[in-house]
Amino acid sequence: MTKALKIIHWTPRILCIMAIAFIELFAMDSFDPRLSVPSQLMHFLMHSIPSIILIIFLVTAWKWELIGGMIFMIIGIGFSPLIFSMNYHMNHSVWMSLGIIATITFPFIVIGVLFMLSHFMKKKKAEGKR
Repeated sequence: MTKALKIIHWTPRILCIMAIAFIELFAMDSFDPRLSVPSQLMHFLMHSIPSIILIIFLVTAWKWELIGGMIFMIIGIGFSPLIFSMNYHMNHSVWMSLGIIATITFPFIVIGVLFMLSHFMKKKKAEGKR
């Protein structure tokens, strides 16, 4: 595997792990000292569902890059209007809402593009060997 192909292979995987870890940070707000430990753990598990789903998508993308890339692009593009709308109704600022979109959903679009690029580069290299 060439150096460029290795970079394109590992970059979306590493970025995705980092993005999932960032999303998982939002689950930390489930810990409240006024609640019992079992209740806190249940809330944490419920808040971790998005991260668990994203991990399943990462495992899928790891094995089937094209399908995984499409999934991550759909996630990024599909959730952007929803997240923008929710944040705009809270803060009434277009720029702040766009910043939140750039922080939360844009990385998944980039990850999807990189997974698909990796797929096509590997396919092109395999066809070149024939």
